[in-house]
Amino acid sequence: MKKVKIAHIITMLELGGAQQNTLYTIEHLDRTFFEPVLICGAGGILDEEAKRLPVKVYFVPHLIREIKPVYDFIAFLEILRILFIEKPDMVHTHSSKAGVLGRLAAWLTNKICDVQPQIKIIHTFHGFGFNDYQKPSVKKTFVFSEKIAGKITDKFIFVSRDNTTTASGYEIGEENKYILIRSGIKTSRYQNVPVSENLRDELGIKDNERIITTIGPFKPQKNIIDFIKIARILAEQSSTIPELKSLKFLVIGDGEQHKILESEIKNSKLTEKVILLGWRKDIPEILARTDIFVMTSLWEGLPRAVVEAMVSGKPVVAYAVDGVREIVKDSLTGYLITPKDVKTAVEKISFLLQKPEWIKQLGKAGEKIIDETFDIDYMVRQQEKLYLELSGKLVVEEWGRF
Repeated sequence: MKKVKIAHIITMLELGGAQQNTLYTIEHLDRTFFEPVLICGAGGILDEEAKRLPVKVYFVPHLIREIKPVYDFIAFLEILRILFIEKPDMVHTHSSKAGVLGRLAAWLTNKICDVQPQIKIIHTFHGFGFNDYQKPSVKKTFVFSEKIAGKITDKFIFVSRDNTTTASGYEIGEENKYILIRSGIKTSRYQNVPVSENLRDELGIKDNERIITTIGPFKPQKNIIDFIKIARILAEQSSTIPELKSLKFLVIGDGEQHKILESEIKNSKLTEKVILLGWRKDIPEILARTDIFVMTSLWEGLPRAVVEAMVSGKPVVAYAVDGVREIVKDSLTGYLITPKDVKTAVEKISFLLQKPEWIKQLGKAGEKIIDETFDIDYMVRQQEKLYLELSGKLVVEEWGRF
């Protein structure tokens, strides 16, 4: 049987859920049936990891996150050239910029080359390029671009039901082309992880300290500045609330706002309480030592960090946005907070710290919500099934594993 060649196109290989899951998919697709190819921008933190994959990798220098018309046009031509060379059966795009340019390039390849059968076009929404914090004109441009690209898309993958509602509301694509495939994690890595004494010593964490953790790249979307504000208020309240005296705040991540966050920590006199850990590979161990997980993102697809925290049995206090609302059940597995409402976030965290039995209760409830559909290997199997269905090669009787 001829293998199904799939060109995955993504803007930049930053250290985020969309990028990590895309690389995992490419690496773990069944090579008996699939031949993946990767097309991406250059300069991402995961570039070296991509180079180690047993697949063809094309780095497109002009494919960047920022909107630059000249660069974007050149990137489009570069992607078009690669598709002419590779002649994939399918193009699967990820992220906003690559999503639009990649789908248009695949559509034009079909038209110019009269490819038979036609290249199937798939796009995964790991969130949206538009949000309510943009200027109205900018948001309208992004929505318009998605609607145009949506007209030439054969299948849309969404990582959360909330995102399908948003897409439908903006009339992006046809609803009968929507499919839900969760952004997965390796759930077994986060279950029953022992607390590491070495980690405790490395970070200088005392046995009596309560740990509050957040994870994410330092960029406006993740809004980690609010996490620092929460830490400051809780530290100020420690003089009157004994349970708040021994707190430490861990921030896993890095990025463009590093200096801003460092300055905020220094100005808030939190240098002994807030630790910027950078990117870490021992997140399961850090979460095992965490008491409460906090996320202050302003918009999301399905944040894998929240899933990781819940699998680890930790209560989540998070801003009520997009896919977060879908998995965090208010007062059952944690608390949902109106975005930017730092005061209420502080109140909920303070309440939990004064009620340790609630921390355990909410954490256990969260563990039960994360089922196999959130596992990364289940995610890959669902994508394989979709690819075979679109290629016309899936015969139910022959593919019992699906």
